[in-house]
Amino acid sequence: MKKLMLLSLVALVLAGCSNTNQGELVGVRNKSVSFYQPDPYGMVFVPMGNYTMGVGGQDITSSNISQGKNISVSAFYMDETEITNNEYREFVYYVRDSIARTYLGEVDAERYLVTENQKTGETYDPPYLNWEEKIEWRSDNQDYRDALEPLFIPENERYHGRKEIDARKLIYHYMWIDLRAAAKKEYREDSDYHNGAFANRPQGMTDRSVYIHSDDINIYPDTLAWIHDYSYAFNDPLTEKYFWHPAYDNYPVVGVNWNQAKAFCVWRTEKLNKYLMKNKGETTFSEFRLPTESEWEWAARGGHQFNPYPWGGPYTRNEKGCLLANYKPLRGNYIADGGLTTLVVGHYPPNDWGLYDMAGNVSEWTSSAYDPVSYNVTWDMNPDYVYNANQDDDPVMKRKVIRGGSWKDISYYLQVTTRDYEYQDTAKCYIGFRCIQPFLGRQKGDNPSKASRVYN
Repeated sequence: MKKLMLLSLVALVLAGCSNTNQGELVGVRNKSVSFYQPDPYGMVFVPMGNYTMGVGGQDITSSNISQGKNISVSAFYMDETEITNNEYREFVYYVRDSIARTYLGEVDAERYLVTENQKTGETYDPPYLNWEEKIEWRSDNQDYRDALEPLFIPENERYHGRKEIDARKLIYHYMWIDLRAAAKKEYREDSDYHNGAFANRPQGMTDRSVYIHSDDINIYPDTLAWIHDYSYAFNDPLTEKYFWHPAYDNYPVVGVNWNQAKAFCVWRTEKLNKYLMKNKGETTFSEFRLPTESEWEWAARGGHQFNPYPWGGPYTRNEKGCLLANYKPLRGNYIADGGLTTLVVGHYPPNDWGLYDMAGNVSEWTSSAYDPVSYNVTWDMNPDYVYNANQDDDPVMKRKVIRGGSWKDISYYLQVTTRDYEYQDTAKCYIGFRCIQPFLGRQKGDNPSKASRVYN
């Protein structure tokens, strides 16, 4: 009798641990659970589409060098404006505060560091920063003040004795995986085909770390760009005030090189995904990143095939004679459009996708490497020309495509097809950026229950 009861109990436990699929293949997720990607704050949805890249501009010479190419692009979200000073400062403050907490953790680890998981007892090595604790910048605790002292400008470098954060110390450390290097196959006659996908990837088979890289980037904008870009011009007030003063909060950030823009995208991804996983228990979203050249042009066109400008064209003025972008229409005349240098973002009407300033204001970094004939070698689906330049590579390998034209450019550079480049480690007072986030799925508004009878 006791044996029978024991067997019954075991059967009951096993039944409770099993699912209710009755042995059929149903997948690991409940069919009733669906994922819908919400619209990211401040971003505009750009649907997938097909267009002829490089066609529609008014430069015949350029079209002969880089011939147009019919391509298709996946759907994505894009920032409706360029990243502003105020938005980029959030990144700067994060790096500043993370360094401060690291310093304070050396004198008060219990308060500023998280060394173990309170639920599981797991020890964290290295420990996490405790963001719940407020930083006491003016603490009465001498140990705290001494710990934070390296973050400030040394006394002999202070102007009028001002104790200010040393921008040289604002280093952002991040890691990334070189998927393209990992995807390369190196055929070996002695490779073991039983290892499947790893058969021709001997390095990844034994040690995946060969594809994992890390970077340390000083993320503070080069505010001196306003002077060194224009030596014989009085731009000192912009150098001193443009990035941090509230008067310029909603102006596009400039003086940010390509490496810094990339680091910003990595930080923005981590910021969102950590919040979703910690506070809502939700799955992560796809990464924020710089747009490829093809994505940028499709977004700038606003759904039109052959328009020379984001608003259509072929003119840079509307029917009332007002200029439609912030640029230099005539030699020496920067104020014809209402501004002298940059203007507050969203000053002009958006294109048909709802994107502002895709022409003028500031040129924008893309993720793509520059080559005059790259159109001829890229694929016709989500084309992209990529090269991860090392620090010791020749300058020609560090060229990145910039698009859109800026406040200091003539109208030629405002065209959706015009290509230009700048070196990835160079910051300019007329180059900014915006981010995209790939859309997970086919198209916005897709409903599995209506798209396929399988999901009914």
